[in-house]
Amino acid sequence: MSNQQAIELNGRPVGGTEYSWCRAVVGGTGIAVVALQTSKNPDTSNFQNALHKLQTTHPLLRSRLHSNPSATDTFSFVTSQFPVVQVKTFNSSLTFDIFDDFLNSKNQSVSPLHLILEHELNNNAWCIPNRSCDRINMFFASVYALPNAKWVVVLRLHVAACDRTTAVSLLRELLVLVGDEERGGIQKEIGSKGDVSLGIEDLIPRGKSKKSLWTRGVDMLSYSVNSLRLTNLKFNDARSPRSSQVVRLQMNRDDTEKILTACKSRGIKLCSALAAAGLIATHGSKCQSKKYGVVTLIDCRSLLEPPLSTHHFGFYHSAILNTHVMKGGENLWDLAQKMYLAFANYKKCNRHFSDMADLNFLMCKAIENPGLTLSSSLRTSFMSVFEDTVIDTSSEMQRKVGLEDYMGCASVHGIGPSIAVFDTVRDGRLDCACVYPAPLHSREQMVKLVDNMKTVLIGE
Repeated sequence: MSNQQAIELNGRPVGGTEYSWCRAVVGGTGIAVVALQTSKNPDTSNFQNALHKLQTTHPLLRSRLHSNPSATDTFSFVTSQFPVVQVKTFNSSLTFDIFDDFLNSKNQSVSPLHLILEHELNNNAWCIPNRSCDRINMFFASVYALPNAKWVVVLRLHVAACDRTTAVSLLRELLVLVGDEERGGIQKEIGSKGDVSLGIEDLIPRGKSKKSLWTRGVDMLSYSVNSLRLTNLKFNDARSPRSSQVVRLQMNRDDTEKILTACKSRGIKLCSALAAAGLIATHGSKCQSKKYGVVTLIDCRSLLEPPLSTHHFGFYHSAILNTHVMKGGENLWDLAQKMYLAFANYKKCNRHFSDMADLNFLMCKAIENPGLTLSSSLRTSFMSVFEDTVIDTSSEMQRKVGLEDYMGCASVHGIGPSIAVFDTVRDGRLDCACVYPAPLHSREQMVKLVDNMKTVLIGE
């Protein structure tokens, strides 16, 4: 049997959007990480068994990324017949070695959970430029021991196999399976054991992505020209090698409820309030007019044909890029409504489907030619947000495994925005992981920005 036949029988070539992530991850954008801090020592055997059951249920998680050396930049998912993930463990001594590296270089007082998340965001198993990927796993798992009877469990995945919805479902399914292992290994059937699901392009409803050649050319020219006119955050260091760092934005229950109520009363979503607060915090009261780009990511599962459930793992998000002119002195809620209306109109016109190929093409061109972006920064927008917020309520299963805290996000230090906001409302409290490329932007700069965003949100 030829290699091509093996691929066709045991996986599939990547789709257009997945291909863009395969190109992006080499530079550091597209590493998804979920890190969980527990007060209960994870039983490595039970954890391993639970992960294997998860991989059995979801073929994409037991796939490997393969590039064809005879064809330039051609990628495929090659699916293993058996689960492939192996849990990597770090005792407290090894964990402290990692902490020392971070603390000495950053001199910042952030939590061990936060430090480990950043470490994993920059652990790039797929960084193999200019040579073949020899079937690299899409999914990795680690356990770090901390002092005072604490542990951090980490799941790290390639974004081509894991959008935010996948990460949320994966975590919830994993907690159920871990509980099953602790009760004797009774497996609940979740999701599908079939082939790797199709890519998003193959599931777009007929006619929704249609665009004439002329229109496509005009739109691509417009995106290209406008991107050069967008305002960026001040760059701290545009030459040094980059990594992804995180600033956490957290609010209490009362402030969160106030913001969510204000959004609901105006018929808008939290994403627009977060983006508006970001623009106000950045632009401030400046008198000069500036244009900023905001990308909103949409989970398309329910819009596809046939519709997919949240248990279909993979990358099924699309993006809408809107530009907004700031003149200074804007009111949060007026701006948020304006931004949400612009986004909703684009979505109503199916721009999330019709512009998908254009944005993927331009993304790859920028990766090939960083000089097309200001200071070769590879910044494509000021901010990215998600249309829908993750809502999470503590469960009995979370309490049983001793889950105390968790953070989840993806790396952006290759191509991407200056700040990517991963928002969750957890037990009624807003908790956002705000990811940015360092040292292109400094931690001090981004802490100040996020603090100002919080002030804007609470103050209004």
